[in-house]
Amino acid sequence: MPTIVDVRTPEEFADGHVPGSVNIPLDQLPDRLDEMCGMQAPIVLCCRSGARSGAALGLLKAAGLEEVSNGGGWMQLL
Repeated sequence: MPTIVDVRTPEEFADGHVPGSVNIPLDQLPDRLDEMCGMQAPIVLCCRSGARSGAALGLLKAAGLEEVSNGGGWMQLL
C-alpha cells in the first residue's frame, strides 16, 4: 500500500484529504527530506490540482528518492 503525501497547506488539508494521508506542505519538503526518505515506498504525492505535487516530485527525485509519483489532485485518489 502506498504512502500518500499531501503537499497542500495545513488549512487546505484540514478542509479535506485522502484518509490516512500525511500532510507535508511543499514549502516544508526541503527541511523534511529525512522524514520522506524513511516513509514506506511507494510514495504518491497529491495536492489540489497536481501542480504542487509535480514540483514536489522533482524535488524528491533530485534528492534521490526513486519510488515516488505524482498522483495529481487529492480528490482523484479517493
